[in-house]
Amino acid sequence: MTAAPVVTRFAPSPTGYLHLGHVRSALEGWRAARTAGGRFLLRLEDIDRGRCRDEFAAAILDDLTWLGVAWDGPVRRQSEHFDDYRRALDRLATLGVLYPCFCTRRAIQAEIARAGGAPQGEAALPYPGTCRRLSPAERDEKRDSGLDYALRLDLAHALTLTGPLDWIEETGGEPRRISADPAALGDVVLARKDVPTSYHLAVTVDDTIQGVTLVTRGEDLAPSTHIHRLLQELLGLPTPCYRHHELLTDGSGRRLAKRDRATTIRAMRAAGMTPAEILDRALAPEI
Repeated sequence: MTAAPVVTRFAPSPTGYLHLGHVRSALEGWRAARTAGGRFLLRLEDIDRGRCRDEFAAAILDDLTWLGVAWDGPVRRQSEHFDDYRRALDRLATLGVLYPCFCTRRAIQAEIARAGGAPQGEAALPYPGTCRRLSPAERDEKRDSGLDYALRLDLAHALTLTGPLDWIEETGGEPRRISADPAALGDVVLARKDVPTSYHLAVTVDDTIQGVTLVTRGEDLAPSTHIHRLLQELLGLPTPCYRHHELLTDGSGRRLAKRDRATTIRAMRAAGMTPAEILDRALAPEI
């Protein structure tokens, strides 16, 4: 039997310019596809229209082209495919695994603190389930009043529909079967009142539509795979293999990030660095 062709993807958000960490991630997928004679796809995760900008999207394409990292087929822009996500949401609603959440971020943090734990980061503790406990009448009253809300995954109910789940994680050695344990992320947000998707839902749907067979991404996103595997099962979608690579860090051991103003590829180009020099630095263990 002939093995299915390897299809990977690079999926940056156009909220800033590419830095070396992005290039590292792109190279992981690009090399995996090219080594196997497969396809390497490019996707722009631009559902956050408040932070995503066209100039950043154009710069991503330009930087990758200049570096010689070529992708196959058209670029998929998430903002152009909201109907795909609405159909997935409708399926989840039919299964009864969604509920509206009217809590603000401040209210969520306050409830976690009252429960005896202080959040150490944006996703340090799962959502405490405040709005899951609302009655149907209370939910209708809040919606009718015009309050903003998000649609959350009812994790406990979802797990009763799926049973135990796992996925194949590719490593430097033998592939490993990983048991999914979504409880650490809890009732994640899958959509908002005015946007019919979130990162978790969009990436799960997109990987299926694009025929991705191997998801290559940074190890910081490994925890999300537990939720993505659950969504795949609920939606009846195939499960790709995964490969979570080490992150590129600076001299202090901190991973490169846009919010920390990591040096951009634009700046390196302006300083006279060649594509080969930048690619070499992106593959180094640290910079």
